[in-house]
Amino acid sequence: TIEVALDAEHAPITVENFLSYVDAGFFTQTLFHRTIKNFVIQGGGLNLDMTEKPTGAPIRNEATNGLSNLRGTIAMARTNVIDSATSQFYINTVDNVRLDHQPGNPARYGYAVFGKVTRGLEVVDAIQSVPTHTVGDYADTPVEQVVIYSISRL
Repeated sequence: TIEVALDAEHAPITVENFLSYVDAGFFTQTLFHRTIKNFVIQGGGLNLDMTEKPTGAPIRNEATNGLSNLRGTIAMARTNVIDSATSQFYINTVDNVRLDHQPGNPARYGYAVFGKVTRGLEVVDAIQSVPTHTVGDYADTPVEQVVIYSISRL
């Protein structure tokens, strides 16, 4: 079990988006499909057969909210397009301030942190340490699937 506290004060759009997926049961039986030791664990978008789940529209990137990608924080994954986050999220396993917003540099816009792990950081650490390989277009994929059985509100 991993518990997170969401920060709706600093990331209201992101928290609302994440909770809409939670309330819909979207994350049930999805994968942590990307695990990089001493970086992040990422999930929330792929089915057990490694196909992408259909998502809602992308949201505005709230990386300018003042929250930092520190160890144990949860943030939105996205493509190179600044406002492209949908359902995928990651948990920082180390301080990753290089993922924070860099004012005046569009190429370093950053990734929106929207909460932090309050219980289960040892689970995050265990996930980051699993052996990985490449599956199709997905590098750093756990050899043995790391399944998100469900995400719910407390």
